[in-house]
Amino acid sequence: MKKLFSSLDPFELQAVRSELDARCIPYMVKNEYASGAIGELPWQEAQQELWLLDEAWFNRASEVVDALTKAKGNTSAAFLTDWVCSACGEENGSAFDSCWQCAKSQLS
Repeated sequence: MKKLFSSLDPFELQAVRSELDARCIPYMVKNEYASGAIGELPWQEAQQELWLLDEAWFNRASEVVDALTKAKGNTSAAFLTDWVCSACGEENGSAFDSCWQCAKSQLS
């Protein structure tokens, strides 16, 4: 399984879910019912996340996310998905702005 998307905006998350459903891309929602635990858990631990059940769908699913974020005018799409460093080829998590291996910025 591979993390595809998370958002603080429940409408944005639902839009991605709807598009994935329309394309029959298999996914699961992590923390779908965890919002009631906010306060007991840090909000980051209770935030909803979309995970692909089969990584073979990652490229197609990423295109869906990219198209929706561009349509919304969101310029922060870079933090939504994992990325591969262009300098050293290391795979980095979506939380990293620069490569943990060589420190090259994701945007450069």
